[in-house]
Amino acid sequence: MESLVSTDWLANEMGASDLRIVDASKHLPEAGRDAAAEYLAGHIPGAVFLNLDDLVDQGAPVENTLPSAEKFASRMQSLGLGDGSRIVLYDDSAIRTAARAWFMLRMFGATNVAILDGGIAKWRAEGRPLETGQRTLRHRHYTPWRDEGQVRDKVQMLANIASEAEQVIDARGAGRFTGEVAETRPGLASGHIPGSRNVPYTGLFQVDGTFKDRASLRRVFLDAGIDLSRPVVTSCGSGVTACVVAFALHLIGKDDVALYDGSWAEWGADPATPKAQGPAGPRPTVGA
Repeated sequence: MESLVSTDWLANEMGASDLRIVDASKHLPEAGRDAAAEYLAGHIPGAVFLNLDDLVDQGAPVENTLPSAEKFASRMQSLGLGDGSRIVLYDDSAIRTAARAWFMLRMFGATNVAILDGGIAKWRAEGRPLETGQRTLRHRHYTPWRDEGQVRDKVQMLANIASEAEQVIDARGAGRFTGEVAETRPGLASGHIPGSRNVPYTGLFQVDGTFKDRASLRRVFLDAGIDLSRPVVTSCGSGVTACVVAFALHLIGKDDVALYDGSWAEWGADPATPKAQGPAGPRPTVGA
């Protein structure tokens, strides 16, 4: 199964015994939307609801922190997503949360995971059927496993400013990256991690909500000053849209990519971390 599948492909595969469809919608608080209620009101037939809002480490000091392997495996089992499943994710979110689910599944050991290109919005626009109510599937075993190499923490990000071992891509909008637009979360400074480059996640899509083709995606990263031969860490506001950038890099064959899970919610809240403002420039020396 390809990592990005079309609505035609999904329609033809529906009913396959190993296929699992997952609604991974999650919305920002300011959107005023209830992802769970919207799922009940209408979802792709057979889809289960992931509930990304709850699939976090509730005890962590930073929002959206990844859960433990055991919590993740328990949720997958309860949804009927087990070892060997082919999993297709979709969302109906402005922040493209299916990519966050894709990152989590791969990090926690799933090997056959795809995103539905265009999400449920494209499915609806094509007049395809929807299902209402709660869908439940028989529990299946999911082996707890976690690849720590796919995640970076604040200590590692601080060290990277000096080592320049990994390029940092910030998925936030240009105004937030430069500091010209204030952060919506209280207590956060403006700007970006020194040395990082800006690739707003919204620039990875076509007008119809599907991903740009591979050549166009490569051009987006090259135009932002990214050397595709070198490793990357993605960041954003709280670790969600950074996964969209990671997925786009995966689509062009680049998988030496990690996620700064704390992202700006952690970095911008710490007065001790260095912050840069303005457009991306040469990497500064430590302490600049």
